[in-house]
Amino acid sequence: MLTRSVAVDCRLIEGWSSFHDTFAEAFGFPDFYGRNMDAWIDCMTSLDEPFSKVCVEEGGAVTLHLKYAKGLKNRCPEIYDALIECAAFVNFRRIEIGQTPVLFLAFYN
Repeated sequence: MLTRSVAVDCRLIEGWSSFHDTFAEAFGFPDFYGRNMDAWIDCMTSLDEPFSKVCVEEGGAVTLHLKYAKGLKNRCPEIYDALIECAAFVNFRRIEIGQTPVLFLAFYN
């Protein structure tokens, strides 16, 4: 499968702990997931490897549907900004080593 979609209900995110709980559940991160943004970046960079329950073929991508994103932006602006910056870094990191972007964000309110 070249593309996959994953929906995340941003109403579940009230702080960093719930952010990592929500993403670990949605993506099926391994038990050793470090629950910090460096670990999040590592997991998202590897979406085309059999690393979590969400996996795409090489050259594929995942669209992350952020449901109720406006509420997250208002409630947790630091987390909202970090999510956008880290998603951009995931793709930048991949492009730097000759791979294709793997993560796209879609915002829903």
